[in-house]
Amino acid sequence: MKVGANFLGNGRCMFRVWAPWAGQVQVHFVAPIDRIIPLSKTERGYHQLTVDNVVPECLYFYKLGEGKERPDPASRSQPQGVHGPSEVIDSDFDWQDRAWRGIPLVDYVIYELHVGAFSAEGTFEAVIPHLDRLTDLGVSAIELMPVAQFPGDRNWGYDGVYPYAVQDSYGGTQGLKRLVETCHLRGLAVILDVVYNHLGPEGNYLAEFGPYFTDRYKTLWGSAINFDGPHSDEVRRFFIDNAKYWVTEFHIDALRIDAIHGIFDFSAQHFLEELTLAVHEQAERLNRRIYVIAESDLNDSRVIRSRDVGGYGLDAQWNDDFHHSIHVLLTGERGGYYSDFGEFKHVVKAFREGFVYSGQFSSYRARRHGNPSLGLPPHRWVVFAQNHDQVGNRIEGDRLSKLLSMEALKLAAGAVLLSPFIPLVFMGEEYGETAPFPYFVSHSDPGLVEAVRRGRKEEFARFQWSSDPPDPQDEKTFLSAKIDYDLARTGHHQVLYEFYRELIRLRKRLPALACATRERMEICEFDQERTLFVRHWHDVEETVTIFHFSHTPHDLSFPMSSGTWIKEMDSAEPRWDGPGSAILSEVRSDGGVTLRLSPLSVVLLTRDVISQ
Repeated sequence: MKVGANFLGNGRCMFRVWAPWAGQVQVHFVAPIDRIIPLSKTERGYHQLTVDNVVPECLYFYKLGEGKERPDPASRSQPQGVHGPSEVIDSDFDWQDRAWRGIPLVDYVIYELHVGAFSAEGTFEAVIPHLDRLTDLGVSAIELMPVAQFPGDRNWGYDGVYPYAVQDSYGGTQGLKRLVETCHLRGLAVILDVVYNHLGPEGNYLAEFGPYFTDRYKTLWGSAINFDGPHSDEVRRFFIDNAKYWVTEFHIDALRIDAIHGIFDFSAQHFLEELTLAVHEQAERLNRRIYVIAESDLNDSRVIRSRDVGGYGLDAQWNDDFHHSIHVLLTGERGGYYSDFGEFKHVVKAFREGFVYSGQFSSYRARRHGNPSLGLPPHRWVVFAQNHDQVGNRIEGDRLSKLLSMEALKLAAGAVLLSPFIPLVFMGEEYGETAPFPYFVSHSDPGLVEAVRRGRKEEFARFQWSSDPPDPQDEKTFLSAKIDYDLARTGHHQVLYEFYRELIRLRKRLPALACATRERMEICEFDQERTLFVRHWHDVEETVTIFHFSHTPHDLSFPMSSGTWIKEMDSAEPRWDGPGSAILSEVRSDGGVTLRLSPLSVVLLTRDVISQ
């Protein structure tokens, strides 16, 4: 049976809460009629009862013994915020996407967005009018930053304290379901970012119900969740059922598990393995493709290795090493964790293997870091040139559009979108959005606000930035993050948008790129010229992609199959606001070709198999 208030219809609702430390739990209805009803204590610390005369929109608290009244830990709705009463809701929804089965993971082209900053209104409903633009771009999946109820009405989402409740200021349960349904009707999958490593500091009352947290471990963001101590079975169940809740009741296609390096579990079956197994089993029952994707800085390939070889079996994970290697090469920044990068060989290894650090010494960590990832399929990695963390964790939240030239922006885009991995685009990146994406909150506790301000300053110390970050609590900081789509219709912004669109179109059109595998990929590097040559093949089709990271032009000879090669893309062409391309539209090879590469350029050629 599910925790929370489960509305059964006909005025009946089953309440179930895990509170092993409470001798008695009562549900206190505060609207529309004030009444208190005791729940029955059952096995393993649960309290439950089916209550009559309950309708949707009833507001309630749980009263623990003679103590304070608190919202439901598994609340489905918090219309008055994180400190207010929970709301009974009717989960029924007339879904129109019943034919939707999801799409293969290898076909994902992800667009990450923050609901609040994505539009002027900052709601789920306001995302819908932009879906046609995203499908025109070529996106196949949108990824929502966390939507679980957080304090106030502006937050990145990682301060959520009610994992089952959808943020009321975004539009709540019905708003999210409408967005997911509309995405599916347009052929878009939906990924939801969920946080299972901690809960936010304001409105977090779970510790008063039971041992949800442990002091055996520490996280950077708050108390660690008890996944392996006494009573942890029910804690694990709470979060695993939450994952199943999203994919079942909201038709979510994939879950992105935030910062798994903050999930501590030394039990025989790791929580992540158990969660992934439960989600995959639910996918089979629902006859849908559903995936689990990790964010991790551990560089531990066990996360995405199959269970039969001792892995956890997750479907994919974000690859920060790919981002860092490209970012440092293009920007020259070496502060903080970027100090481990800066050599061209790092980009090469990221393309070849996934992890750059697979057991080598990391100067940033002052220890060896990672384990080997060689041989894992490319679609096990999600790669990016920008995302909410890599932009937002800069002191001013500035994007690459503020740091790089047009040529470098196009090269970064090509490296991501023409890579063999699953590409991710951060909202606005596709047209060179100039609005920053700084960290923002709307806490009500002055002491907590000061702690957040102080913490942000301390976090940036290792990057040696001289200025102070924008005030996270100031509403202006949040408003500065709102993106402006009108830019995409002007000047070089429009050119960049069309460039992204063309890269995605090529990725999808060419089977050698769309179906990239390790077995059908060859990589050659030219270290001195900072040039990466990648050949893909599929059946008789061949493609060659050349990434030239040098700031000077170079004439280089490449091994290419005999025949005629067609230039599909050269970022240096005038149509892309480039300085001009020296590569002909058709190139003849007798086993090798010499090409003149423009500075900071990406070139894609395909072998003409029809005329051979």
